[in-house]
Amino acid sequence: MGETGDTSLSVAHLLDRLFANVGTVFLGKPEIVRLTVAALLADGHVLLEDVPGVGKTLLAKSLARSLGCRFRRIQFTPDLLPSDLIGVTLYREHNGEFVFQPGPLFTEVLLADEINRATPRTQSALLEAMNERQVTVDGVTHRLGPPFLVIATQNPYEFEGTFLLPESQLDRFLLRLRIGYHDRATERAILHQHRSGEPGEDLPAVLTAEQVRHLQAVTRAVQVEHDIVEYILDIVEATRQHREIILGASTRAALALYRAAQAWAVIHQRDYVIPDDVQRLAVPVLAHRLILRSSTGVSATTAETLVQQILRTLPVPS
Repeated sequence: MGETGDTSLSVAHLLDRLFANVGTVFLGKPEIVRLTVAALLADGHVLLEDVPGVGKTLLAKSLARSLGCRFRRIQFTPDLLPSDLIGVTLYREHNGEFVFQPGPLFTEVLLADEINRATPRTQSALLEAMNERQVTVDGVTHRLGPPFLVIATQNPYEFEGTFLLPESQLDRFLLRLRIGYHDRATERAILHQHRSGEPGEDLPAVLTAEQVRHLQAVTRAVQVEHDIVEYILDIVEATRQHREIILGASTRAALALYRAAQAWAVIHQRDYVIPDDVQRLAVPVLAHRLILRSSTGVSATTAETLVQQILRTLPVPS
């Protein structure tokens, strides 16, 4: 892989430093770290759908500190307003001017905690920010990032006082991931690690925002051969024709799988995509975008099973 613009460190070296640094705090789930970084490289966002207490906040914090980026956490609640995210325009009486006061959305890594507890109106306030990397207030457009990474969380097993994320909102997340419970050895290490307080408060930054932007540029330049493109389109088309799926993957979903596969190639020190990259990312990229015939919402397990089934039935390019 290529070199960074202002240093002699290779892309592989930069990523190794990032993974090692996050791994000193977020224990036992290196694949989840790699997938979250893949979303960052592909300039996408992550939805962590899991039970409380498995390390979602710790993952977001440790990644933000490792990148040397600004980090904000927003606790989503039913009374949260769009202005609480975006900010407000205030009138300064002493000089007779209106001044925009930015909200917590103006950061580089944002943790939207329990996003499904906010009303659809507030959830939709994230749409422009997540998709366009900008916010418009009183006719004035304010740019966000780069980098700009949203890591949102929701508990799939608790429904009281929650609002389902609309399909348009789910479609803005590049990946949906589940951390899962840790094994016994890892939980033992976590207990020891937390004896003197929450780890990672002094975690050093190992990358700069400029280096993150360079890694994103390297990702966009990864070669995707014609056969791989056709393979991605075959997978997407198969979701639209499956009898158990009412609404299949969109063109945006195909583009998301394309970009995620590029990022996975970079993480594995390649400047070209192979079928394994597409297969590994197909489930976390596509499953949350499907609407199934058997339920009003998307069952994560069932949707993932259907995508895996599609992968097994399609011919793989050589």
